[in-house]
Amino acid sequence: MVRVRIKFEKTGCMKFIGHLDVMRYFQKVLRRADIPVVLSEGFSPHMQMSFASPLGVGKTSSGEYFDVDLLEPASSEKLVRRMNEQMVEGMRVLSVKKVPADKANKCMTLTAAASYTVSLNPDRISIPDNLSTLAEGFLSQSEITVMRKTKRKEELTDIRPWIFSLTAKDTSLHMLLSSGSVHNLKPELVMEALASYGSFGLPEYSFRIHRNELYADKGTDGDVRLVPLEELGEEIV
Repeated sequence: MVRVRIKFEKTGCMKFIGHLDVMRYFQKVLRRADIPVVLSEGFSPHMQMSFASPLGVGKTSSGEYFDVDLLEPASSEKLVRRMNEQMVEGMRVLSVKKVPADKANKCMTLTAAASYTVSLNPDRISIPDNLSTLAEGFLSQSEITVMRKTKRKEELTDIRPWIFSLTAKDTSLHMLLSSGSVHNLKPELVMEALASYGSFGLPEYSFRIHRNELYADKGTDGDVRLVPLEELGEEIV
């Protein structure tokens, strides 16, 4: 048995497909590509796939991941090719890497940050002329308190510690945010806080979100050292 980490992109009309449908889609792809996957035990055997961080409907991405156990190894090149032969437009496997087969190294467990590009729509929003300066001022605040909803409650939260970086260029914002099971910050919430700080409106469909990459934190003693999940695996030859 070998555990592999599959990196894929989700673009175009596939951004409207939800997480559960993405899981079902890859189950079909793996079967059609004739890739032998380890199944769970019991009366209803199924593929055990661990996704790093579900992507919200309407967002595109070039840095999505899931881990799955294979009965027998094949080269990374062969696995990528066989899966992409079964793909539809808007979904493409970018890499397959071998990773340690233990709970501590699952991509879901490791995910600590995500990078995003938020593209503003000039037809829907009056983009501030000083967007770059505005982003710098916003990030220079010692606290950024917002009303944040969770599954169980709604409360005022300081999200500043969860924003690792924020820059602006032309009509786009580039964010590196905390992600994962501990502190998961959505770019929509950052945009709402930025709009409040800059006193500009955010009408519906005024921006698009693209996730660029997911990261693990491999730092020690409190130091943050973010590494793309892809780099924690090795090529299968």
